[in-house]
Amino acid sequence: MRVLRFWKPYGVLAKFTDPNGRPTLASYIDMPGVYAAGRLDMDSEGLLLLTDSGPLDARLTQPRYAHPRTYWVQVERVPSEEALERLRQGIMLKDGPTRPAQVVLMDEPPRVNDEPLPEREPPIRQRKTVPTAWLALTLTEGRNRQVRRMTAAIGHPTLRLVRCEIGPIALDGLQPGGWALLTAGEVERLRRSLSRHRHL
Repeated sequence: MRVLRFWKPYGVLAKFTDPNGRPTLASYIDMPGVYAAGRLDMDSEGLLLLTDSGPLDARLTQPRYAHPRTYWVQVERVPSEEALERLRQGIMLKDGPTRPAQVVLMDEPPRVNDEPLPEREPPIRQRKTVPTAWLALTLTEGRNRQVRRMTAAIGHPTLRLVRCEIGPIALDGLQPGGWALLTAGEVERLRRSLSRHRHL
């Protein structure tokens, strides 16, 4: 079984082919037989796992396993503690209430590999008169565009979205567009994490 972690850049589809000619994983990963386990929107960045294992893919994508995924979320303006508490309790969206989330207002922008998070290409559209803030947000479900819909619901639109962790696997050691095979130990930790977080 092969599992690799990839830092998906902004503007890249989380699949290997696209009839419309948009950038895909094929521009970065030359390993036949693997495919993305789960999704990461074209306008989102960060950690994507790929595997050639059907059972592992199922565990990573089926909602009942409820494995944690952590995102760094840059939002417009600084959310109040009341707004953050709404995220923690769960937000009512058009497709029903979300599960409670873990959310922390970060004191400073995120860092990876002991360096500031690389700038996005192209840069976010930021209004000079409107401050921004970074949140660390952990979900145990993966609905379509869920993070963006949740922050919009509390009045703080998402400007930039970077997934930094999937269970025990993180971006550390990667650069945007780079990938690495998981070691046997990392794969085992991931499998144990998926079993432990199964939602009953």
